[in-house]
Amino acid sequence: MILLASQSVGRLSTLRAAGVDPLVRVSHVDEDTVLEELRTTSQGRAHPSPAAQVQALAQAKAIEVAARTLPQEAQVVVGCDSMLEIDGAVVGKPADAHVARDRWRSMRGRSGVIHTGHFLVRTCDGATAGAVGSALVRFGCPTDQEIDAYVASGEPLDCAGAFTIDGLGGAFIDSVEGDPHAVVGISLPLLRRLLAGLGVTWTDLWERQAAQG
Repeated sequence: MILLASQSVGRLSTLRAAGVDPLVRVSHVDEDTVLEELRTTSQGRAHPSPAAQVQALAQAKAIEVAARTLPQEAQVVVGCDSMLEIDGAVVGKPADAHVARDRWRSMRGRSGVIHTGHFLVRTCDGATAGAVGSALVRFGCPTDQEIDAYVASGEPLDCAGAFTIDGLGGAFIDSVEGDPHAVVGISLPLLRRLLAGLGVTWTDLWERQAAQG
């Protein structure tokens, strides 16, 4: 059994569709504080790379939740975080509908890279593993009316970069280069490899789910 340290519906749905039904426990991490500490320790660099930012947040979430998780509850705690990099700027979830609308109007017809950090903690001994998965996203050209309708749906407000491909926003994404699951917020191939490094076989998670059912 794994425990997902995230309230993301997309991540949970992706895992379940792949045959893995994790426990869910949301972290209490202050993301702004984590990023400020990262900037402080980045050897004088004012702007840590997007990969470094998402990995720091994923690590903080996994470690905080692992501290509240017993080995008998789950073998491994999985923390994730995603950000969109476009034109050298890094963006997370939009603060409100106005920001989401402006963001979509500025990025339609263009490309960006979604970075998703993954950090795993084995609960029995604290062993860890982590890596970042990235994918290039080419955005379509929705009209202003379509953007307004999409923002009004509320979906963009819960997604890094104000979009997702596994819901209403999928119609506005022309293509993805790389692992499409990384765009949703959790890379299944990468997660499988990281779990293997901690002694957990991916297909065993299927068997445990079937046995519990």
